[in-house]
Amino acid sequence: MKSSLHAVRLLLPVVVFAAAILLWEAIVRVNNIQPYVLPGPVAVFETLISDWPVLSQSLGVTLLTTLEGFAAAAIGGIVLALLFNQSKWLEYSLFPYAVILQVTPVIAIAPLLLIYLQQQTAVVVCAWIVAFFPVLSNTTLGLNSVDRNLAGLFQLYGATRLQTLCFLKLPAALPFILGGLRIAGGLSLIGAVVAEIAAGTAGAGSGLAFRIAESGYRLNIPRMFAALFLLSVAGIVIYGVLALISHLVLRRWHESALGKES
Repeated sequence: MKSSLHAVRLLLPVVVFAAAILLWEAIVRVNNIQPYVLPGPVAVFETLISDWPVLSQSLGVTLLTTLEGFAAAAIGGIVLALLFNQSKWLEYSLFPYAVILQVTPVIAIAPLLLIYLQQQTAVVVCAWIVAFFPVLSNTTLGLNSVDRNLAGLFQLYGATRLQTLCFLKLPAALPFILGGLRIAGGLSLIGAVVAEIAAGTAGAGSGLAFRIAESGYRLNIPRMFAALFLLSVAGIVIYGVLALISHLVLRRWHESALGKES
């Protein structure tokens, strides 16, 4: 019974997606809508195939930027959260600036970064800015959410700060860290796209976001939809990979993953 329900849960999104595609194609054909206004799924798929050499190269550029920004956000966010946990004065001094960095729209920061940094560096920094705060805040929250009784037990047995961090705080914070990384994966892609659009308006850039802007200027709407489709697929894959890693790490002991197993 449970296996059949699980199969239905997996099948329903596919059915809804297929129905939406068929409805979209039917509306375009019945109303004879021109491709420069609204291309049908068939036209988008044909463009995806015919323009694959250009789109695949741009996809590689965007994914590389996303990966670099995500890696910098993951390492920087976790390391800084560990420092915050060891020094409250450091947390009180720097955390407000992390909040300011988070609430400032990246679309406003990107043009400034493109002035002072090389284009690729500026794009990576934008991806890092957007993805950094969820990792930092989630890791900080996880490290500060350790059970007081367990912390008191470690103190009672004379555990050092390093031992308490490695054997109590980090394992307890792991679900929070993985949750922050799942959020940061998608946000790093958003940051890369925003920075590529800003770079593209200056006549530079070769990522998928630049291809979308270029296609809009040339009224090549099928290519725009094809590039947007690739961006959506990339975001889904990034989230799926990070969710799978989180599940594999937590499935043996954490309640959130144990529930999925049953």
